[in-house]
Amino acid sequence: MADKLIILDDQLPVSKYRQIILSVNTAIKEGKLKPGDKLPSINHICKKHKVSRDTVINAYADLRTKGVISSSPGKGYYVETTNIKLTHNIFVLFDELNAFKEDLYHSFLRNLGKNTEVDIYFHHFNRKLFNRLIKESKGNYTTYVIMPAKFAGTLEQIGELNGNIIILDQLPGDLKGIYPSVYQNFEKDTYNALLDGRSLISRYQRFTMIYPGGKEPEGQYLGFLKFCSDTGTTHRLVNDVKGLTIEKGEAYFVIWDSHLVWLVKQAKKKGLTPGKDIGIVSYNDTALKEIVGNGITTISTDFCTMGKILAQLIRSDSQQSIENPSKLIQRGSL
Repeated sequence: MADKLIILDDQLPVSKYRQIILSVNTAIKEGKLKPGDKLPSINHICKKHKVSRDTVINAYADLRTKGVISSSPGKGYYVETTNIKLTHNIFVLFDELNAFKEDLYHSFLRNLGKNTEVDIYFHHFNRKLFNRLIKESKGNYTTYVIMPAKFAGTLEQIGELNGNIIILDQLPGDLKGIYPSVYQNFEKDTYNALLDGRSLISRYQRFTMIYPGGKEPEGQYLGFLKFCSDTGTTHRLVNDVKGLTIEKGEAYFVIWDSHLVWLVKQAKKKGLTPGKDIGIVSYNDTALKEIVGNGITTISTDFCTMGKILAQLIRSDSQQSIENPSKLIQRGSL
């Protein structure tokens, strides 16, 4: 009987590993599995559902860690308890995974507490993929954490989800005040951070921002332009490093790390020292930027704090919208 309760579906967006766990938990909740009942063997599930041994072993290990099942050497796996307390089943949709989003995610997991399950997906700024993942997740989770990035017109689609919804990082205008959120105010953050570094920036003859556009928040360059206008700073705005010649006495504000690497390499070729001959400000802090050269000055939100606040909103079922703090982190490059 237990064999028929393990249901795996290739069409579901949920991993096979997670589907095995959900199958066992669902069968227990519905009274179809009781303490002492034997579960299908690892080999049997692998053969019947064409999944790897690691997938089944990891799923059973997860259930055993939570005390749901137990194992007997040479005999197999058995249901240990029907007392399953799953407080939150969470769908997380990130735009992409990078060093600082990884910090955010791990901080989120550390602060969630027990009795939670988390599935994470990435839309990679692809609206069709975003739409499909949202549609396929409907009804499968208690909580939905969504990074809509710069996508417009997502209100109706997100509103069809059944469960608690939290918007993360960028906050499009049509979602403001509708759902709880942990967000960045990119224009204000950029403007205030540059004001904090005004005395350093003023040492340079010109301030150049390399803003690539596309997926990047417009608030970044709006804050830059407002700062330059309010302080009378000579500036220029370019969208790529192609054709760009770096010059002594100029400060550069870069968004992409690839542009930062190019800038550091070009400075080295020309014998220009960051923090002395040229200035560099980068967006989003990473551990690596602490040690490159004499350290790269950054404007960054605290991604670990963002993850912690997100977990707190879920645990408390709060409806707050919280602006995550951001600041200028001054190092040797400016």
